[in-house]
Amino acid sequence: MPDASVSPATTAARDQFVLTRRGSRPQHDPWRYQDLIVEEERAVDGSISRLATVFITGRECPWRCVMCDLWRYTTVADTPQGAIAQQVVAARAALAREAAPVTGIKLYNAGSFFDARAVPEADYEAIAASLADLSLVIVESHPSLVVRSARLDRFIEALACHRGPHRQLPRLEVAMGLETAHPEALDRLNKRFTLVRFADAAACLVERGIALRVFLLISPPFIPPLEQDDWLQRSVDAAFSCGASVVSLVPTRAGNGAIDALADAGAFVSPTLDDIERSAELALHHAQGRGRVFVDLWDLDRFAQCPHCVEARRDRLHRMNLEQQVARPVTCSHPDHLCHR
Repeated sequence: MPDASVSPATTAARDQFVLTRRGSRPQHDPWRYQDLIVEEERAVDGSISRLATVFITGRECPWRCVMCDLWRYTTVADTPQGAIAQQVVAARAALAREAAPVTGIKLYNAGSFFDARAVPEADYEAIAASLADLSLVIVESHPSLVVRSARLDRFIEALACHRGPHRQLPRLEVAMGLETAHPEALDRLNKRFTLVRFADAAACLVERGIALRVFLLISPPFIPPLEQDDWLQRSVDAAFSCGASVVSLVPTRAGNGAIDALADAGAFVSPTLDDIERSAELALHHAQGRGRVFVDLWDLDRFAQCPHCVEARRDRLHRMNLEQQVARPVTCSHPDHLCHR
């Protein structure tokens, strides 16, 4: 039986397990986005697109997932009406000053775009108007807010009302965190959905012609180390079976309090850069052309044992993201051999 100290039996107790281990939350201005980055990404047709990611400021997600540290970038109060639209307009203005244009945008609000307390529905029209000239719009959401969601349909309608100059309708993609197909681990992560429920949400997207991006964890807690590779492959299978066009691998990060408690109890082992590379290679091989596989390269340094080869290894993973092929491993020639490669 799971240890009740690291896996309480009820949702309320799991919420408390997460909340009582949190640190302080920085203050954020709900009228200003937190960051804006532009990255290259392989598109569905094999071309390389320039996509912007706007890290939006808004109300915290109502779910208390054990591995999540995104609450640090949110507010406690409901997002004011007009704030998200203002952030998107400001981000588009900043992007207009870039030398090369972007073709798509990710609106990531550290929660769920279809949570009305985080992104007011009244903002949909203004947001859509700011995105009219783009070919791709990506938002993130918990699956529970996608199943038979009126807000999803309203945002689709808003995008349709603000088509681009050539009557082009931006393609909408929704990113959802499955994390793992391991049923017990999924439950203990406090995600509060089953794989069947996730598939229901994915079907709602497919029915509407909306693309699906699935987040999977590298080295999720509650899965023994020797079973991680097998469950990663099963999770990749589950994602593509649900109709995903993209699987995005996210290394599980310590530091949010709850994950650290799991590590102390032996229920979590932080991935190393070796684990991340192996997982990316495994997922690419296992995808077998069913869709694209990306690995999240943010904060990669924290997983590296050797500071001397981490940039070369980051570049290798970036090439794999763009080429969708496993690249030749990096050999570290530094005399300290801290990475044991």
